[in-house]
Amino acid sequence: MGFLLTIVELLIVFVLIVAFGLVSAIFLEAYRRRDNHTHIEAPAIFEDPKSLKEVPCPHITDPAKKYISLIIPAYNEEHRLPGALDETMSYLQQRAAKDKSFSYEVVIVDDGSTDGTKRVAFDFVKKYTVDNVRVILLGRNHGKGEAIRKGMLHSRGELLLMLDADGATKANDLEKLENQIRAVAKKEGDSTADDSSFRISDIPVAVFGSRAHLEEKALASRKWYRNFLMKGFHLVVLLAAGPGIRDTQCGFKMFTRAAARKLFTNIRLKRWCFDVELVFLCKWFGIPMIEISVNWSEIPGSKVNPLSIPNMLWELLLMSVGYRTRLWKICF
Repeated sequence: MGFLLTIVELLIVFVLIVAFGLVSAIFLEAYRRRDNHTHIEAPAIFEDPKSLKEVPCPHITDPAKKYISLIIPAYNEEHRLPGALDETMSYLQQRAAKDKSFSYEVVIVDDGSTDGTKRVAFDFVKKYTVDNVRVILLGRNHGKGEAIRKGMLHSRGELLLMLDADGATKANDLEKLENQIRAVAKKEGDSTADDSSFRISDIPVAVFGSRAHLEEKALASRKWYRNFLMKGFHLVVLLAAGPGIRDTQCGFKMFTRAAARKLFTNIRLKRWCFDVELVFLCKWFGIPMIEISVNWSEIPGSKVNPLSIPNMLWELLLMSVGYRTRLWKICF
């Protein structure tokens, strides 16, 4: 009996030590990220592969110079990126040909790829010019959240769309998000379509593409383990960020410039859970959030797998501790 008690006591001590270590690690990491360092980052530079000259890099605080920016994070996407970019550029060029007021840019953020992603990206810059396609090189892998943040901070659009490099959602679906943003922005800005003073970029609005079957035409054919992960993740997200968006993880989201300026100068999570932080920050700032169904299909080669769960939980814990203890200050 005494031997069993000793084992139980040792187990309790072990559990307490592990719990203390985990809590300490969470608080230390949250403290380390108390500043997001946006204000002290080295300025990003675009390089024109034709002339090899450096192109001045804009910032989200600058006035918009394009109607829309498409930000594509890419990590080892040598094989999937070309097809997605071909479809995207075809759509953008066709729309620009029909509407002379439509201007665009595609910003590809290479998140420290070790394959030929950089070469593929620069091939598209050469083909479409550095004014329409730009590449940001992060040097080493930081995570999807950081790649998106970097692209958002250095884009020129009135509207900013993030989309995945695999082409799971087609670029023409952006019109669904765009229409929602326009409707909400006009309502929020108390303006009309023919009001010359109306600027969509000045009204903070966020639209989240969703695979949650909000429309009959929405398509979703994820693998079983991704569905399992999504269901469990939704529960954790509900506890961390509260209700509001059913599918936080769809990689197809659009923001007005005013919304992006508030959100991406504050975001701290660098990997899979940055989407949840976006929802949290939208609620904090009172930015209208709309969820709209988009067509989506499974593309082989996804970076999400069951091993992503620990990192997701870690980031959600960091976010909860960081904001609830006010270690993470929000800049206005």
